[in-house]
Amino acid sequence: MTSDVRRTDDLPGRVRTGMREVSAAWWWFLVLGILWTGLGMFVLSYRVGSLAVVATLVGVTFLFGGIAQLVVASRVHSWRWLLIVAGILGIAAGIIAFVWPDVTLYVVSILVAWYLIIFGIVHLVSALAGPKAPWWWTGLLLGIAELVLGVWAVHSWQRSLWTLVTLVGVWAIFHGVNEIFAAFAVRQAGRRAERLIA
Repeated sequence: MTSDVRRTDDLPGRVRTGMREVSAAWWWFLVLGILWTGLGMFVLSYRVGSLAVVATLVGVTFLFGGIAQLVVASRVHSWRWLLIVAGILGIAAGIIAFVWPDVTLYVVSILVAWYLIIFGIVHLVSALAGPKAPWWWTGLLLGIAELVLGVWAVHSWQRSLWTLVTLVGVWAIFHGVNEIFAAFAVRQAGRRAERLIA
């Protein structure tokens, strides 16, 4: 009985501490968003010279995306396993893009397509089935955009290197904007919750 009362008395303190931890992580989303947007702008402004350069850009993007998913998975509790799987697949795709001996435009575009489709599914599932944060709709839009771009990437090898690079750049910018929205929404939600608890 006494322990139950103690737990109830300590509840506001625990909630306050939890909210501080969540809202303190807002800068992480902001940094990720800025890095993703910067990467997308760099990729879009880069003049494509060879397939090896494109494969390197795609590999860096995959590795960065995979590592980012694993870091986010360490900070969240819901759907953690899905983020871990996506992170591992992103890192694996990045390594494949780097070490494939005779990489072709077809192989790179298939890697991009599967990467976008898998991440599109992850973002759609977390937006629709996860907790409804104020910015949940940005994850939904990102997931839809990734699925559309992933299907389009399957056929991008028939067009040109430029098409594939544009696809990767546009996706990185979409992803960055989503993370920036998430950063400010987390910050605002944390402040609002602290006001309610105080």
